[in-house]
This record gives sequence, C-alpha cells and structure tokens, in this order.
Amino acid sequence: MANDGASSAAFTLVCALLGPDGREIGSARAPGALAAGARGEFTQEIDLVKPSLWSVETPYLYLVRTTVRIGDRDVDQYDTPVGIRSTAWDADRGFILNGAPVKLDGVCLHADGGPVGVAVPEGVWVRRLQELKAMGCNAIRTAHNPPDPDFLDLCDRMGFCVMDEMYDEWLVPKRQNYQGCHVFYDEWHVRDTTDFVRRDRNHPCVVIWSAGNEIGEQTAEGGAGVLQGLVDIFHKEDPTRPVTCACDNAYAEPRSASPEFMRLQDVAGYNYADRWRERANLYYSPDRRLFPERKFVGTEDGSMGGIRGEYGDPFPAAEAPDTPAVAAPAQPPGAELFLSSWRSSLPKINVEQLWRFVRTYDYVAGDFMWTGIDYLGEGGVGSPAGVLDSCGFRKDGYYFYQSQWTSTPMVHVLPHWNWRGREGQPLTVYAYSNCDTVELFVNGRSMGVKAYEFPRRGVENVWNNLPARARGPHTTADLHLAWDVVYEPGVLKAVGRQAGRVVATDEIATTGEPAAVRLTLDKTAAAADGRDVVHAVVEIVDGDGRTVPTAGNDVTFDVQGEARIIGVDNGSFSISESFHGSERHAFNGRCLAILQTTRSPGSIRVTARSPGLREATAELNSGP
Repeated sequence: MANDGASSAAFTLVCALLGPDGREIGSARAPGALAAGARGEFTQEIDLVKPSLWSVETPYLYLVRTTVRIGDRDVDQYDTPVGIRSTAWDADRGFILNGAPVKLDGVCLHADGGPVGVAVPEGVWVRRLQELKAMGCNAIRTAHNPPDPDFLDLCDRMGFCVMDEMYDEWLVPKRQNYQGCHVFYDEWHVRDTTDFVRRDRNHPCVVIWSAGNEIGEQTAEGGAGVLQGLVDIFHKEDPTRPVTCACDNAYAEPRSASPEFMRLQDVAGYNYADRWRERANLYYSPDRRLFPERKFVGTEDGSMGGIRGEYGDPFPAAEAPDTPAVAAPAQPPGAELFLSSWRSSLPKINVEQLWRFVRTYDYVAGDFMWTGIDYLGEGGVGSPAGVLDSCGFRKDGYYFYQSQWTSTPMVHVLPHWNWRGREGQPLTVYAYSNCDTVELFVNGRSMGVKAYEFPRRGVENVWNNLPARARGPHTTADLHLAWDVVYEPGVLKAVGRQAGRVVATDEIATTGEPAAVRLTLDKTAAAADGRDVVHAVVEIVDGDGRTVPTAGNDVTFDVQGEARIIGVDNGSFSISESFHGSERHAFNGRCLAILQTTRSPGSIRVTARSPGLREATAELNSGP
C-alpha cells in the first residue's frame, strides 16, 4: 500500500473472499496507518474450510476484494482473482497437482496472434486456447518473454498450467538480438525480475518459473553465478514455486551446460533431449542414471507441425507422366530456412518416439512441444511449427496429440483425396486415433483393420489373463496407423471401434472444382465494447458443399455495420500478402478475417466474394 497524500492517514483495511457467484465466504479487517508518502505491507488471514481446488479440469476461482476504508468512506478497492491448489515436483513422480501426478501435456506459445500481431484481443486468445484445450493440452510455456497478464487470466479461468518465462537472453548476446537484453541486463534485471514475479505470482495457473531460454551462460565462464542471482530473486519473491531454464545445452557437444548451472535449477529443463548421438534413442535416461535426484521436464521439443494441408508427393513409386511441373511460390527473405523442415504434414516418427518415452516414464514431468500455434518473427519470417496455423485452423498433427492426450473417441485420416492424374498409383494413408481399432475403407471396400501396440496391456490377476483391450489385432508400435492403398477417386473413410462398437468415423471425399464460398462466424452475437472480435472463416467448396483442399481462390471480405476488419490471413507463410485490408487468397481451401466491434450496438453484415464463385453472407448483432 502507498499513501500518496500530503498528510498521514489512518484507515481500516478490509479483505473479503468471494465465491464465483459473488457471495462473501469470509473476511478480515485490521486498522492501519501510513505517514505521508510512505509505503507499507499488511498481512491478513481468512480461514476457509474445505475449499474448492483449482485444477486443469475444474479451474475454480475465488476473488479477494481488498478495500481501504477511512471512516465510513471507501477510498480504494482492488480485486484479485485467486485459485487454491497445491503443487509439488518429485524426482520420481514428476509434477503433482493437488496430491495427484499430472503429466504436463504442453505446448510452447509465442506472444503474437497471427494477423493481429502482438496487440492480441482477448477473443483471439480465447478461440485459440479453446482449440488447444480440445486437443488435450493442459500446459503452456510462454516463450520467451513475460506474457500479457490478460493471457494468464485466461489460463487461470480455462485451466492451463503455465511455465512463466522471463528472458531470452542475459549477458551473453544472441546473434539475432544485437539490441537484446544484454544491453540492459546489469542495470535492470533485479527490478525487472522482481516486478515480473510480483505481477504474476497470484495466478494459480503459474506452476513454475523459467529464468531463460537457451541462455548463452549455460556454457560460459561465470554463467552459473548469473543464474544464481536470478534464482535468489525468484525464491525471495516467491518461495512456493520452483525455477527452471530451457537448456539447449543440458547435454551438448563440444560443451555441455556446466554441472553447477544444471544443479541450480529446481527442475532441470531440457530443450530437444533427443538431439545428441545415442540420446536420440535414450532421451533423459543417461542423466537420470547420473543424477537420480534431479527433476526433469522437457521445456522444448519438436512437434507434429507442418504446413497445413501440404503432403509433398505421397506417391513414392512413380511420377505421373503427364503431370506438369508447378513452380514453387516465391518465398519471403529467409523463409526457406524455417520452412524446409516443415514442408510435410505427414507423421514424424521422432516426435512419436519421444512422446512415447515421456508418457512411459513418470520421472519426466512432461513435455512442451514447439509449438502449439504457428508464429511470426524469430528470424524475420513466420514458422509453421505449430499444430494450429496462424489462423487457428487445425493441422493433421493436431489430431496426433488429441489421440494421445484425450479419451473421447476420435479418428482422423490423411492426406486429402484430390490427386487428379495419379489414379492407379500406390500411396500410404495414415490415421490418428485413440480407439481400440480402426478400419479403413476406399469406396466401401475394406483395406483392413489396424490397431496400436502401445501402450501394451500386460496380463492381469493371473497368468495369461489379458484385458480385452490387449486382445485386439495389434499391427504397429508407432503412434499412427498406416495402410498402403492404390489411389482412386471417391471416398476414403476411417471407422474407429471400441469393444467392437463403432464410436468414431472420419471421411474424406474427392471434390469437384470450386463452386462457392462458404462463410462461418464463430459467434452469433458480440459485445459492442470496441474490443470483442468475430472470426469469419471462409472455405472454398464444390457443388456438393465439400471443401476443396487445394483451392487458392482470391477472397474479398465486405463488412457493413458496427465492426471493422483488423486482420486477414490464410495460414500460409509461403505467400507474401498483407495481413491488412479486406483481401486474402485462400490457402488449401481456407482463409480468415478477424472483425472487431465498435462501441455502438447494431447489426453486422459480412459478405465473402470470390470471382466466378457463389458468394456468401452472414449476419450477427452487437449489443451491451
């Protein structure tokens, strides 16, 4: 508290604990006084019997309302949302929330919101986080700087555990940051780190602090001393949470992070644990043997990202003789460096194998894959490493994680089924699923039943007594299913079963030529507050209403009424187009416009047009 007045002040400090319905559950009050210009800290306690606990499944929040009262007049009031939960990190059991181990199924996220840049309206994050939640994600690493406090508010409300990261650089500069933190570190790190912890420590979502990402001090002389100074600040300001670093040199050649640097972390953070030599297969196990008391978390690892809807040439046997060569689209400067390793959206075996290890061994608290969503920047161009693209559209890799992180039956089949000129040629069809078995059909003909052999189910109770799940036709220890088929136009259908019963299906059909624009809004009403957003999704469809997966038609958005366009996008980093204006090419059949309301209530009418195609219109109202 601070007294900015010209004279001393006596007051009563009142704290009330409110439930989600606004009902007061408990309160405390105490007299206080501050001299003119003085600051002070005051402690109050409220007893709460059998609190409702915050968790990723039920993110229950209370509100602490603090009121400063002079006489019978309230002169100031401040509301602090809080959640009540317990956390622990164990060398054998990993991360523990409210007394139960929880595997951190995590993603790394940058601060940008795609076409809206880093000034991200809350509604953009709400839509993106809802998609990650539906994928089964329960944890987020904020890379590589302090996040927007509103973002943490959303994580509190939606039930995400957060690794809250402070720095991308200390004193050792990085090549891309010639005016980076090293210029200001000595002068500002104490105040900045202190302010960072004080700002974020009341968020129940924050379960661990990250002092830095791929810091040069890992291997530098005196680097451990720099980390020690930061750890001391974190522990002083918040003795309840551990500190980690995202270390890309935890084990490396020619030099690994110093033993002291690793020891100073409460939880050792590993970036790309499968990067070096035999660790591509052994992962964390060598260090587990060498340091049995160490606590492990995968702070950053590869993902099932890729360019949405891009599969390269899935026909390995032969090229179609009459297929003309198509020139690759022009790339912005530096784009090739980032795009080269993410061309295809097909399964990535190394990602599957690492996740299988993390899932198997409890001592690894979890994994934060790079990244949950495509991002801008870091080298001047965007990266398609995410499992959601910059529009927030799902990629195929999204369904890999959903198959591993959720239990609601699902199946997803890929690639698309528009391969004109490749009839009669063999290709591989893939599926992700959490069902017991998946059967693939091509134009109604069964291509066979497939099932995972991981995780294997051992015998139960007595010898050779296998649970029903273990008796199925196991065909692979990979985390995807695959069928070699001969391409023919028509319908590709995957059928997922549990205990012999159909519980999930996915179907892809060969489409006709683009015939129309389909326009979908993500809400039917919006707030007239100048802040709310509406996502207008366009799909290019054929005459039967099926999305054409290769369509690249130009789309123009027209908005009338109480909203304006604040960004347009299509999820592709291969096409140099502005995020501003009202036009955008569709990319692999889809594009997006983000609208923001005005402060005046009224109707909003959105029209999407494309030359030669049937246009589409959608309407909604904004109000108080």
